[in-house]
This record gives sequence, structure tokens and C-alpha cells, in this order.
Amino acid sequence: MRQQLIEERLNMPDRLERADMLQRVMRIWLFNRPDTVIGAYWPIKGEFDPLPALHRWKEDGELSDQPQRRRIGLPVIDKAHKTLTFHAWYPGCPMEEDAYGIPKPKDTEVIVPTLLFVPCVGYGPGGFRLGYGGGFYDRTLATLQPKPFTVGLGFTHGFLPDLMPEPHDMPLDALINDNGVVWPMG
Repeated sequence: MRQQLIEERLNMPDRLERADMLQRVMRIWLFNRPDTVIGAYWPIKGEFDPLPALHRWKEDGELSDQPQRRRIGLPVIDKAHKTLTFHAWYPGCPMEEDAYGIPKPKDTEVIVPTLLFVPCVGYGPGGFRLGYGGGFYDRTLATLQPKPFTVGLGFTHGFLPDLMPEPHDMPLDALINDNGVVWPMG
């Protein structure tokens, strides 16, 4: 199922339009959030790229009536514990590849996000996500204190109405796609 969803995502004929829609949804959703440190991800395998919207969020905070320092973090894999830490990222930041060939910030400080955007290969009812099967996010969320507010990002094609979570799966606090907020319903 993962491979099929990734193939569909890579071959979406209207990917750019959907990505633009999701950028707008994300920016509106972030508008009144109090967070100043947000964790995200470097997009791979056709994932939605959250970084343009987050960069705009960062700039908006610096240009507001009451300027605040907003920070963005990207994951760095701890191979020994199979968890993630988040290191400060900014456009033009020095990057290097991790053990999986994914770019990560090079030699930037560790930051602790209060809000975490998580990529979804698929997602379903109750805020559950289908990832790549490595369990990095579930293990990380089980240990992060305080636990950040988690938001899954995906395209509409990734909704799986019959997705059944496994015992170790951690539900997300919210799910957003190119049509808007999917979870919680309301």
C-alpha cells in the first residue's frame, strides 16, 4: 500500500496546484498559533514541501507589531536509538546528507519544537498516519517532553478510510490536506 501511495503521489498530474493549495491551508492554519519553534521535514518521494510556508511564517513573526524570534527545525536521525532530534534550519543553511541520503542541517543547534509537522504517506480516521514503516516519528513522539502538538501533512489522495493503527502508532493531533483540516473533524 505504501508503494502504491508513493507512486500515486509522484504521478499526480495536478501536484503543483495541490501543493499551492496546501501551502495556503497551512499558512491560514498557522496564523493564530502561539508556537515559536516548529519542527518539519525535508520533502522526499513527492512529499508536500512545508518549508516555503514555514519560511513565510518565520518572516511574518519578525515583521509583526511585536517581533518574535521564530525558529524552524528539521529532523536529524539518531541511528543508535532510531529517534529524531530537530536542528535549526533556515534558507541557505549549510546542509549534509544523513545516513538515508536525506538533507539535514549541518552543525546547527538542537531545538525543541512545540509544534511538529509530520509527512504522511497515507492517513486515516482518528488522526493516524501511514509513514514509511521505520517508526522514527512514533519513537520520537513517545520520548519528546513536552510532547509537541503534531500535525500530519498530505494530499487528498492519501486518505485511507480503512486504516487500522498498530499498537505502537501514535495518533496525530491534527491532519491537514490540500482541501483543509481533515482531523479533528468539527
